[in-house]
Amino acid sequence: MISQVKLLSDKYFEEILKVRRHLHQHPELSFKEYKTSDFIQSFLKDNNISFTSGHVKTGIIAQIKGKNPDKKKIILRADLDALPIIEKNNVDYKSVNEGVMHACGHDVHTSSLLGAMLILKELKNSFEGTIECVFQPGEEMLPGGAKLMIEEGLLDIEPDCCIAQHVFPDLDAGKVGFKSGMYMASTDEIHITVKGKGGHAALPNKLIDPVLMSAQLITNMQQIISRNTHPTDPSVLSFGYIKADGATNVVPDQVHIKGTFRTFNEKWRKEAHGKMKKLANSICEGMGGECDFEIREGYPFLKNDPSITKIAKTAAEKYLGKENVIDLPLRMTAEDFSYFSQVSPSCFYRLGTGNKNNTQNLHTSTFDIDESALKTGMGLLSYIAIEQLS
Repeated sequence: MISQVKLLSDKYFEEILKVRRHLHQHPELSFKEYKTSDFIQSFLKDNNISFTSGHVKTGIIAQIKGKNPDKKKIILRADLDALPIIEKNNVDYKSVNEGVMHACGHDVHTSSLLGAMLILKELKNSFEGTIECVFQPGEEMLPGGAKLMIEEGLLDIEPDCCIAQHVFPDLDAGKVGFKSGMYMASTDEIHITVKGKGGHAALPNKLIDPVLMSAQLITNMQQIISRNTHPTDPSVLSFGYIKADGATNVVPDQVHIKGTFRTFNEKWRKEAHGKMKKLANSICEGMGGECDFEIREGYPFLKNDPSITKIAKTAAEKYLGKENVIDLPLRMTAEDFSYFSQVSPSCFYRLGTGNKNNTQNLHTSTFDIDESALKTGMGLLSYIAIEQLS
């Protein structure tokens, strides 16, 4: 079976390479992936693959049925959306949509899944069950396309497992990584408005300084992580946006702060929300001001089912060789595939896309991949799907 899958990966590589470059050149933002959806639908029609569309507007669900299609069902998932980044790569397939770029590899995920469907279609008499391929919108924006598709009923008939892959430039093309159990953190957005009384910076006695309050708030909030959570429970609280809009001699009335909170413990997550609000309010009130504190709850933690992950990892070792399959550490980034993992046994693994000349990080204006990774992307995904149905 492995030799058959590899031959088909070679057969379809040039076609899928063109698909990836088209998608990269025509990125669309979250929940606006209309042309991307149209392109995928045309591809599926051209290859006589059945599907339904219009899920959360731009989502698509396609099926490959093997022998005895009701015996088992698994889901393979790819995301569609791009990021609001101006691409700086000097390549023929550079984004033509100014200010929008596939800087997180969703073009790779989608093209690899389309390639896997071509492979699985040719091998449909070699497995039993149904493989449902989900092209999901809006991974990069809350509340997450995964959540919305599930609320529409995607998992009402629970699949035997759900599988997804994600590009990983830290690994060379031809390698993959797995982590059983807890893998990625939950994520929450923090939005704070600190309110005081502005005025001339030379007359601090007449002010209620929101800048000073904000400095105290940001510094003291770190105590929630260092002194309230258990040392063995990873948590991150970071602030990346502070806007005062004053001047050298002007203290503003308000300061706006935005940050992120991440953890792997849902009980602690709820406790931390309350502690953050209480501490922020007490600091501001104690200094004569007040604050509006909003927490926008994001994706839950992502957990990889041990048995499903073991099957996938073993399949990868057979397909690529053990030396090309690595164990991954916990990761504090977040991913809305976590909603799948909260409902059904799931495995989310990393696809190596780097090389010594290509080490750009995700979410940067110069991110790109070693395109030989597409062979691994579609081939290994196909083989994992077949092994999960065995």
